[in-house]
Amino acid sequence: MTNLKLTDVAKTYGGTVDVLKNINLDIEQGELIVFVGPSGCGKSTLLRMIAGLEKITGGTLEIDGQVVNDVPPSERGIAMVFQSYALYPHMTVRENMQFALKLAKKPQSEIDAAVDKAAKILQLDEYLDRLPKALSGGQRQRVAIGRSIVRDPKVYLFDEPLSNLDAALRVATRIEIAQLKEAMPERTMIYVTHDQVEAMTLATRIVVLANKGIAQVGTPLELYERPENEFVAQFIGSPAMNLLPGEVIETGAQTTVRMDSGLTIHSAVPTTDADMGLKVNVGVRPEDMVVTEGEGVFEGKVSYTEALGEVTVLYFESVNGADQVLAKMPGIHRDMRGKTVRVGADPAKVQLFSNGQSLYYR
Repeated sequence: MTNLKLTDVAKTYGGTVDVLKNINLDIEQGELIVFVGPSGCGKSTLLRMIAGLEKITGGTLEIDGQVVNDVPPSERGIAMVFQSYALYPHMTVRENMQFALKLAKKPQSEIDAAVDKAAKILQLDEYLDRLPKALSGGQRQRVAIGRSIVRDPKVYLFDEPLSNLDAALRVATRIEIAQLKEAMPERTMIYVTHDQVEAMTLATRIVVLANKGIAQVGTPLELYERPENEFVAQFIGSPAMNLLPGEVIETGAQTTVRMDSGLTIHSAVPTTDADMGLKVNVGVRPEDMVVTEGEGVFEGKVSYTEALGEVTVLYFESVNGADQVLAKMPGIHRDMRGKTVRVGADPAKVQLFSNGQSLYYR
């Protein structure tokens, strides 16, 4: 069993600048964990600490029950795929992939078998005798991944491996990484990205990093459907979740909130008598908004529309300098521009937050 355990892990520069603190995370064998978060939140730093390329300044990192804080990177059983391909330009694909094994003085028969197996998995068989300059960006990234596969590591680390590719190649290579994981179900992978689509489609679980720590850990759908806090609610999903102020006026298994605009909306989030009168932020994702003539979460004039074909994004005029409200409607609705529209949502899709935290998880 290959598992990782981070306990109170911290990273400080110069003894005074905290980058990460109180990172507690258990990663089980066979998981594909994705680290996401805004720029500067410490995603790559945390990955490099796991790899041994950055020193851990607090807490412990365990691999298979052994503390590896002071174990050299080469002895951790970890392979890393970097953002840049880092291929040797004068070596062929085969020579690049077998280089680490040659340094380890493995038998040539073992090296050839490992390279051939990795090349087959990554569909690189016909490119083994080419130089990197004769490959596309996606093929070069596959070679970089293959260089890790031949080492047969316990854990694979990916540091934004698709960020240098164009949009079409990103999609194709993302699918290849997903298929690679299916081909090696027992291998543990940790993947860093700022791309939500990569996180939602690849991850077994997502770790959202913010404010020097972990904002939430969960499956992609858990984070999308039940965010623990307002940060995750607005970070996961595009466009971001709408947050609108209101006050609880009815409690129970279903909660009723009166919006500051005077409209009322129901939420499936349960509340108690003690919550009566509680000031909350009502969260509704743009894609969950529906046009209504009855109870609603917002009413306003549509200032702009974006017709994307399968959906139209409605931008409502900002009220008193508040954040702009968006709704995403199926189909094409250019005719809504300039109209005053009331929108609501299914109670199951309405989130409630108090002091930045979801009432659902109390």
